[in-house]
Amino acid sequence: MDINLEIFSPVQQIKNKFFDEQGLEVFIKRDDLIHPIISGNKWRKLKYLLKRAQAGNKNHLVTFGGAYSNHLLATAAAAAKFGFKATGIVRGEEVNNDTLFLCRLHGMNLLFTDRESYRDKPALFKKYFADDVNAIFIDEGGASAEGAKGCSELVNELTDTYDHVFCACGTGTTAAGIINGIENNNLLTQFNAVPVFKNGEFIKGGIDKFLTTPTIYHLHTAYHFGGYGKTNNELIEFIKQFVSATGILIEPVYTGKMLYGIYDLAAKNYFKPGSRILAIHSGGIWGLLGMKDKF
Repeated sequence: MDINLEIFSPVQQIKNKFFDEQGLEVFIKRDDLIHPIISGNKWRKLKYLLKRAQAGNKNHLVTFGGAYSNHLLATAAAAAKFGFKATGIVRGEEVNNDTLFLCRLHGMNLLFTDRESYRDKPALFKKYFADDVNAIFIDEGGASAEGAKGCSELVNELTDTYDHVFCACGTGTTAAGIINGIENNNLLTQFNAVPVFKNGEFIKGGIDKFLTTPTIYHLHTAYHFGGYGKTNNELIEFIKQFVSATGILIEPVYTGKMLYGIYDLAAKNYFKPGSRILAIHSGGIWGLLGMKDKF
């Protein structure tokens, strides 16, 4: 079976008076529209990992994530679509929620593990699947050189040029891939990463690991809102206003924080008038399932 999805990820302009007053043109690449579940960078990071599994005659995808992991859900859906077996090793005590329900519905077997054991994912893979010659290890979030390769292809799809590209960062794989794509296409675009973790400077290591050439980029570490999966009323209100004004669904874990950062930087005159800015919608809107009580 050919492991590919038909990519539908248009670039749309975000029009509002605020950006007009700043002399800015702001756009969003709708990677959330690639697939209802295997969306955004989730698909881009999985694509070449699945191809490697297929080439190596591995039919059992083993991966990792938290109880509301978009990556787990995307892997479950991709396994079902492309004929793989899937196991998700879930961080923390056994729970039932909407995300895990959808993982199971797509045929994924779930194994729960304590948080200390979860820190050593290769050891967990060996513990459960050392004797399974059909199993392939896929790191949390799809972090890998293959993941970065898939994300680099996003840049090839762009038909216009931009002064800045922004994306949210969890592992750094997506950022590295986009930076590689910018370099491969000899673009002058400045890349901006918005880590979703507190003290997000560490993400530089995750990005640099998968860069094909050393490159200057910017980290904006002030938009974590308390840490991974954390939020507050200010971010929630921003998301409500953005969704109701644009019809573009976003969530508070990744894309919401990144877009808030763009609006805040614009308000602080970070961008030169006339700048063209591209935000990457990295999908993952199922993350809203774990945040319903915040709204």
